[in-house]
Amino acid sequence: MNTTATATRPATAPPLEKATTAGNYFVSNYPPFSCWKPERVGEALAALDRAPAPGTPLGLYVHIPFCRKRCHFCYFKVYTDKDSAEIRHYLDAIGRELELYARRPFIGGRKPMFVYFGGGTPSYLSVEQLRHLVGHLQRFLPWDEVQEVTFECEPGTLTDHKLAAIRELGITRLSLGIENFDDHILEINGRAHRSREIERAYRYAREIGFPQINIDLIAGMVEETEENWRRCVQRTLELSPDSVTIYQMEIPFNTTIYQRMKAEGKLVAPVADWETKRAWVKYAFAELEAAGYTVASAYTAVKDPARTRFVYRDALWQGADMLALGVASFSHIGGTHFQNLHDFEPYVARLDAGEFPIYRALTPTPKERLVRELVLQFKLGHVRRSYFRQKYGVDIAAEFSEAIARLEGWGFLERHPDGDELRLNREGLLQVDRLIHEFFLPEHRQVRYA
Repeated sequence: MNTTATATRPATAPPLEKATTAGNYFVSNYPPFSCWKPERVGEALAALDRAPAPGTPLGLYVHIPFCRKRCHFCYFKVYTDKDSAEIRHYLDAIGRELELYARRPFIGGRKPMFVYFGGGTPSYLSVEQLRHLVGHLQRFLPWDEVQEVTFECEPGTLTDHKLAAIRELGITRLSLGIENFDDHILEINGRAHRSREIERAYRYAREIGFPQINIDLIAGMVEETEENWRRCVQRTLELSPDSVTIYQMEIPFNTTIYQRMKAEGKLVAPVADWETKRAWVKYAFAELEAAGYTVASAYTAVKDPARTRFVYRDALWQGADMLALGVASFSHIGGTHFQNLHDFEPYVARLDAGEFPIYRALTPTPKERLVRELVLQFKLGHVRRSYFRQKYGVDIAAEFSEAIARLEGWGFLERHPDGDELRLNREGLLQVDRLIHEFFLPEHRQVRYA
């Protein structure tokens, strides 16, 4: 686990690793993905044939794995070598995948509460390809009751014509993967866009009225300096987006940076250490708060909490079903997790044959489901005992008393006077992905995450 020391850490806390070394840091699910197994695919197929639990929301994730370039820090399944015919074949496969799912009982007449186009780079697609895909999807799962449709973008792929088309397709949140505003930092980290493309794309997106525009930043990219980071924060404030998402740079094993580290025999990546990254995010949050933003999670700040929501995040972290389409995508249906085949050709071939492209699965136990919701909701900075008591019949303060006591002793967790809420302070929130491992069950604490 990659961790770091802080100057304010109590003496009772365990020693923390400072350098950014290889491995997954960000926790996006539980139990760890490495626990999902091909021999359990039957559990996923069984989940498709069960009616949904009453009141369970349904979300749709669509993975678009195409990019102009592969960023050196990217660990997602992406392709930079596919021609228009292959892309069209893939989009048709996604349509066939949804058609197969739409026939199964788990849909139960539900319509999606949220839709999320992730990547890769969804905005890599042409306008014609986007309209073809969205039209196909809506035929099998109408969006007329959707609360949120998110679309990830790389600024250099956005023309005015494409932005207008994306808005017409019903996208409510445009998420711009800016990461940094400096051309040298962008280039050395493998990003395809440059600073001049950011301004043009953002201004037109604002002009045509997207309900929410989100800007992504990454703290601690290769060769980034504190001076550069401060300029990025100030530039973000000048643009005044509806929300800002900030990630701390990590080096998973399947990244270009890690492959270079391995080839050169170096154990430490040329990026800022964890203490520095957390200090930079702390600075960014403070500047955003001074400008009127509210810190809404370990990674997000929003300008207007009453208007700006993250429906997909909040629903997923409270156990919503999510049907994920596309190569290597992750679904959560009826209490079962499953992932699609990892590679382009097998994924498309399986759907050409009229079969589900599921590769591996896991059905967590009730205790594992509780832990999943607990650790993910802690990323909001707070959890409520009453929520888990009502849903699982468990008092988390008693069930996880040792972990809670450790976080309290380390100076990161506080109990609200109402006795119901457990809250991480800012220092705890800045390293929540490390701290939530304290709630992992013993059998998952030493296993590889992905």
